[in-house]
Amino acid sequence: ERNRGIMKTIVVGCGRIGATLAYSLYKRGHEVSVVDDNPNSFYNLPADFQGRIHEGDALNHDVLMRAGIASCDALASVTNNDALNAVVAHIAKVEYNVPNILARNYDPHLRAVFEAFDIQVVSSTSWGAQRIEELMTDGDFRTVFSAGNGEIEVYELVIPAEWEGKTLQDLIPCSTCKPISLTRAGRAFLPEMNTEIHSGDILNVAATFDGINETRAQLRQAEKAG
Repeated sequence: ERNRGIMKTIVVGCGRIGATLAYSLYKRGHEVSVVDDNPNSFYNLPADFQGRIHEGDALNHDVLMRAGIASCDALASVTNNDALNAVVAHIAKVEYNVPNILARNYDPHLRAVFEAFDIQVVSSTSWGAQRIEELMTDGDFRTVFSAGNGEIEVYELVIPAEWEGKTLQDLIPCSTCKPISLTRAGRAFLPEMNTEIHSGDILNVAATFDGINETRAQLRQAEKAG
Protein backbone atom coordinates (compact mmCIF):
# COMPACT_ATOMS: atom_id res chain seq x y z
CA GLU A 1 0.00 0.00 0.00
CA ARG A 2 1.33 3.42 -0.94
CA ASN A 3 1.76 6.00 1.84
CA ARG A 4 1.71 9.67 0.91
CA GLY A 5 3.35 10.77 4.18
CA ILE A 6 6.65 8.91 4.31
CA MET A 7 7.25 8.04 0.67
CA LYS A 8 8.76 4.87 -0.66
CA THR A 9 11.17 6.04 -3.33
CA ILE A 10 13.55 4.50 -5.86
CA VAL A 11 16.54 6.30 -7.34
CA VAL A 12 18.01 4.62 -10.41
CA GLY A 13 21.59 5.72 -10.94
CA CYS A 14 24.03 6.48 -8.13
CA GLY A 15 26.25 9.04 -9.78
CA ARG A 16 26.63 12.47 -8.20
CA ILE A 17 23.05 13.51 -8.95
CA GLY A 18 21.53 10.20 -7.90
CA ALA A 19 23.55 9.98 -4.69
CA THR A 20 22.72 13.57 -3.75
CA LEU A 21 19.02 13.01 -4.45
CA ALA A 22 18.93 9.71 -2.54
CA TYR A 23 20.66 11.19 0.48
CA SER A 24 18.39 14.23 0.51
CA LEU A 25 15.29 12.02 0.40
CA TYR A 26 16.71 9.86 3.18
CA LYS A 27 17.47 12.87 5.40
CA ARG A 28 13.86 14.02 4.95
CA GLY A 29 12.65 10.74 6.37
CA HIS A 30 11.60 8.90 3.23
CA GLU A 31 12.36 5.26 2.46
CA VAL A 32 14.96 5.14 -0.29
CA SER A 33 16.20 2.34 -2.53
CA VAL A 34 19.11 3.04 -4.86
CA VAL A 35 19.76 0.95 -7.96
CA ASP A 36 22.98 0.87 -9.99
CA ASP A 37 24.84 -1.79 -11.93
CA ASN A 38 28.24 -0.47 -10.82
CA PRO A 39 29.04 -1.38 -7.21
CA ASN A 40 31.65 1.38 -6.99
CA SER A 41 28.95 3.99 -7.59
CA PHE A 42 27.55 3.43 -4.12
CA TYR A 43 30.68 5.05 -2.68
CA ASN A 44 29.11 8.34 -3.84
CA LEU A 45 26.61 7.98 -1.00
CA PRO A 46 27.53 9.62 2.32
CA ALA A 47 28.66 7.23 5.05
CA ASP A 48 25.54 7.85 7.15
CA PHE A 49 23.10 6.93 4.36
CA GLN A 50 20.91 4.10 5.66
CA GLY A 51 18.64 3.48 2.69
CA ARG A 52 18.78 0.25 0.70
CA ILE A 53 21.20 -0.31 -2.17
CA HIS A 54 20.64 -2.75 -5.02
CA GLU A 55 23.39 -3.69 -7.42
CA GLY A 56 22.04 -4.77 -10.78
CA ASP A 57 20.54 -3.83 -14.12
CA ALA A 58 17.55 -1.48 -13.65
CA LEU A 59 15.89 -3.13 -16.66
CA ASN A 60 15.83 -6.44 -14.82
CA HIS A 61 12.41 -7.25 -13.35
CA ASP A 62 13.88 -8.97 -10.28
CA VAL A 63 16.13 -6.01 -9.49
CA LEU A 64 13.21 -3.60 -9.68
CA MET A 65 11.05 -5.85 -7.53
CA ARG A 66 13.76 -6.11 -4.87
CA ALA A 67 13.99 -2.32 -4.90
CA GLY A 68 10.26 -2.16 -4.13
CA ILE A 69 8.81 -0.86 -7.38
CA ALA A 70 5.48 -2.69 -6.84
CA SER A 71 4.62 -0.41 -3.92
CA CYS A 72 6.79 2.67 -4.36
CA ASP A 73 5.38 6.20 -4.44
CA ALA A 74 8.02 7.80 -6.63
CA LEU A 75 10.85 6.81 -8.95
CA ALA A 76 13.62 8.95 -10.41
CA SER A 77 15.83 7.57 -13.16
CA VAL A 78 18.89 9.81 -13.21
CA THR A 79 21.68 7.88 -14.90
CA ASN A 80 23.76 9.56 -17.62
CA ASN A 81 22.16 7.25 -20.21
CA ASP A 82 19.07 8.88 -21.72
CA ALA A 83 17.77 5.68 -23.32
CA LEU A 84 18.01 3.81 -20.02
CA ASN A 85 16.29 6.62 -18.12
CA ALA A 86 13.46 6.75 -20.64
CA VAL A 87 12.88 2.99 -20.68
CA VAL A 88 13.04 2.60 -16.89
CA ALA A 89 10.60 5.47 -16.44
CA HIS A 90 8.30 3.98 -19.07
CA ILE A 91 8.36 0.58 -17.37
CA ALA A 92 7.59 2.17 -14.00
CA LYS A 93 4.66 4.02 -15.53
CA VAL A 94 3.12 1.32 -17.71
CA GLU A 95 3.88 -1.91 -15.85
CA TYR A 96 3.90 -0.79 -12.22
CA ASN A 97 1.69 2.33 -12.19
CA VAL A 98 4.15 4.30 -10.08
CA PRO A 99 2.31 7.58 -9.41
CA ASN A 100 5.27 9.97 -9.51
CA ILE A 101 8.01 9.37 -12.09
CA LEU A 102 10.84 11.67 -13.16
CA ALA A 103 13.73 11.12 -15.52
CA ARG A 104 16.96 12.95 -16.13
CA ASN A 105 17.60 14.10 -19.69
CA TYR A 106 21.36 14.24 -20.23
CA ASP A 107 21.49 15.15 -23.94
CA PRO A 108 19.01 17.92 -24.91
CA HIS A 109 18.84 16.51 -28.46
CA LEU A 110 17.21 13.35 -27.08
CA ARG A 111 14.48 15.07 -25.11
CA ALA A 112 11.92 14.02 -27.74
CA VAL A 113 12.38 10.43 -26.56
CA PHE A 114 11.00 11.34 -23.13
CA GLU A 115 8.21 13.42 -24.61
CA ALA A 116 7.16 10.46 -26.77
CA PHE A 117 6.74 8.41 -23.58
CA ASP A 118 4.96 11.32 -21.83
CA ILE A 119 7.51 11.30 -19.01
CA GLN A 120 8.18 14.20 -16.66
CA VAL A 121 11.77 15.14 -17.47
CA VAL A 122 14.46 17.29 -15.90
CA SER A 123 16.98 18.46 -18.47
CA SER A 124 19.88 19.45 -16.25
CA THR A 125 22.11 20.41 -19.18
CA SER A 126 19.63 22.83 -20.77
CA TRP A 127 18.51 24.29 -17.45
CA GLY A 128 22.07 24.69 -16.21
CA ALA A 129 23.24 26.41 -19.38
CA GLN A 130 20.32 28.85 -19.25
CA ARG A 131 20.94 29.68 -15.59
CA ILE A 132 24.65 30.30 -16.24
CA GLU A 133 23.77 32.59 -19.16
CA GLU A 134 21.33 34.51 -16.95
CA LEU A 135 23.92 34.96 -14.20
CA MET A 136 26.49 36.13 -16.73
CA THR A 137 24.25 38.68 -18.44
CA ASP A 138 21.27 39.49 -16.22
CA GLY A 139 22.53 41.13 -13.07
CA ASP A 140 19.53 43.45 -12.79
CA PHE A 141 17.02 40.56 -12.57
CA ARG A 142 17.20 37.87 -9.89
CA THR A 143 15.64 34.46 -10.53
CA VAL A 144 13.61 33.33 -7.51
CA PHE A 145 11.78 30.30 -8.93
CA SER A 146 12.14 28.02 -11.93
CA ALA A 147 9.33 25.86 -13.33
CA GLY A 148 9.83 22.76 -15.45
CA ASN A 149 13.25 22.94 -17.08
CA GLY A 150 13.40 26.70 -16.94
CA GLU A 151 10.80 27.34 -19.66
CA ILE A 152 9.07 29.69 -17.19
CA GLU A 153 10.87 31.46 -14.38
CA VAL A 154 9.87 33.99 -11.76
CA TYR A 155 12.16 37.01 -11.68
CA GLU A 156 12.51 39.77 -9.11
CA LEU A 157 13.64 43.28 -9.92
CA VAL A 158 13.75 46.59 -8.11
CA ILE A 159 12.10 49.45 -10.01
CA PRO A 160 14.73 52.10 -10.79
CA ALA A 161 14.23 55.85 -10.46
CA GLU A 162 13.79 56.27 -14.23
CA TRP A 163 10.46 54.38 -14.02
CA GLU A 164 8.92 56.50 -11.25
CA GLY A 165 5.25 57.18 -12.03
CA LYS A 166 5.04 54.93 -15.10
CA THR A 167 2.81 51.88 -15.34
CA LEU A 168 3.46 48.18 -15.70
CA GLN A 169 2.01 48.42 -19.21
CA ASP A 170 4.85 50.81 -20.05
CA LEU A 171 7.44 48.42 -18.61
CA ILE A 172 6.16 45.08 -19.92
CA PRO A 173 5.68 45.17 -23.70
CA CYS A 174 4.96 41.49 -24.40
CA SER A 175 2.53 38.70 -23.51
CA THR A 176 5.30 36.30 -22.48
CA CYS A 177 6.13 38.31 -19.36
CA LYS A 178 3.41 38.73 -16.73
CA PRO A 179 3.52 40.63 -13.41
CA ILE A 180 2.50 38.52 -10.42
CA SER A 181 3.24 40.70 -7.40
CA LEU A 182 4.41 44.17 -6.46
CA THR A 183 5.89 44.95 -3.04
CA ARG A 184 5.84 48.54 -1.77
CA ALA A 185 6.94 49.61 1.71
CA GLY A 186 7.00 45.98 2.78
CA ARG A 187 3.45 45.15 1.64
CA ALA A 188 2.82 42.95 -1.40
CA PHE A 189 -0.24 43.12 -3.64
CA LEU A 190 -1.47 41.81 -6.97
CA PRO A 191 -0.92 44.52 -9.59
CA GLU A 192 -2.84 45.29 -12.77
CA MET A 193 -1.19 46.36 -16.00
CA ASN A 194 -2.32 49.94 -15.34
CA THR A 195 -0.78 49.95 -11.85
CA GLU A 196 1.55 52.91 -11.35
CA ILE A 197 5.04 51.90 -10.26
CA HIS A 198 7.47 53.81 -8.06
CA SER A 199 11.20 53.83 -7.52
CA GLY A 200 12.16 51.11 -5.05
CA ASP A 201 9.12 48.92 -5.68
CA ILE A 202 9.97 45.21 -5.88
CA LEU A 203 8.33 43.55 -8.87
CA ASN A 204 7.98 39.82 -9.42
CA VAL A 205 7.22 38.66 -12.93
CA ALA A 206 6.71 35.24 -14.51
CA ALA A 207 8.31 35.06 -17.92
CA THR A 208 9.84 32.97 -20.65
CA PHE A 209 13.49 33.59 -21.43
CA ASP A 210 12.52 35.70 -24.46
CA GLY A 211 9.89 37.56 -22.46
CA ILE A 212 12.27 38.63 -19.72
CA ASN A 213 14.79 39.76 -22.33
CA GLU A 214 12.16 42.00 -23.95
CA THR A 215 11.27 43.48 -20.58
CA ARG A 216 14.94 43.99 -19.77
CA ALA A 217 15.48 45.80 -23.05
CA GLN A 218 12.52 48.06 -22.26
CA LEU A 219 13.93 48.79 -18.82
CA ARG A 220 17.35 49.69 -20.13
CA GLN A 221 15.95 51.82 -22.92
CA ALA A 222 14.36 54.11 -20.34
CA GLU A 223 17.58 54.17 -18.31
CA LYS A 224 19.55 55.33 -21.38
CA ALA A 225 16.93 57.94 -22.20
CA GLY A 226 17.13 59.24 -18.65
